[in-house]
Amino acid sequence: MIAYLQDTLLLVVTCSLLGLAVGSFLNVVIYRLPRMLEHEWQHEAIEMLAEYLPATLQDALKDWRLEQQKLRGSDAGAIKRYNLATPRSSCPHCGHLITAIENIPIVSYAVLRGRCSHCKAPISVRYPLVELITGVLSASVAWHFGFGFACLGALVFVWCMVALCFIDLDTMLLPDDITLPLLWLGLLLNVGDVFTNLSSAVIGAVAGYLTLWSVYWLFKLVTGKEGMGYGDFKLLGAIGAWLGWQVLPVVILLSSLVGAIVGISLMVFAKHGRETPIPFGPYLAAAGVLALFFGKQLAALMVPI
Repeated sequence: MIAYLQDTLLLVVTCSLLGLAVGSFLNVVIYRLPRMLEHEWQHEAIEMLAEYLPATLQDALKDWRLEQQKLRGSDAGAIKRYNLATPRSSCPHCGHLITAIENIPIVSYAVLRGRCSHCKAPISVRYPLVELITGVLSASVAWHFGFGFACLGALVFVWCMVALCFIDLDTMLLPDDITLPLLWLGLLLNVGDVFTNLSSAVIGAVAGYLTLWSVYWLFKLVTGKEGMGYGDFKLLGAIGAWLGWQVLPVVILLSSLVGAIVGISLMVFAKHGRETPIPFGPYLAAAGVLALFFGKQLAALMVPI
């Protein structure tokens, strides 16, 4: 028993430290991925538009591209890359490159007292908050699931939920780059019955997507407006693929309840109008994490066996 507790404690500590480090990386993902997608969409739009431009305007577009290359470097190879690894993180106020010692999760923020070491500009408290949330969730996964594929899978699941939650809060987007691989990975893991059996996972993926898809179209037919984005469908489908169709009523109920409370609170206290959009992804993500830990118990309470 003592050896088991020691091994479990070691796993919890290891996963919590890993979670803090991953949380630091998730801050990069949350900030950069939407911008990477925006740059990609702009490039695709320019390329599509160029096909329909007159020859003279196409020549002007080529000249503009060459001028942009000259501004960024002497040749195309010198154009600065922008992805999750390049360039290095820097202070948005003064451009100071963040050193390794300044990038220790939570500790560096506390030592620097929440300010840039170079220009003393304030650093958003959300950076250590994301790290802390990811670390706590990772430790909880280790304690709940113990050693095995379930622990590894659950870590990936909660990390993706954290990233999607904050990206949606910032941009009202749930990127396919996260939701779709998450859905397929859930189905793949459940081939081995890691969280549920494969048939429940497949039905969960389909039912999760179609449930919100149906709500979307019903709302649009009645009001003529879009009530949510397609990313919400995919996120609920991914949750269903991981945890099975049985937990979907719990996820939908919890996310809708919290979303309604937050929405009403914003209208009453923050004077948000009814037309002000509110992201639904964070509530789905939070409900998905709760279902990961307590889904079967909550489902049993809703539909007693």
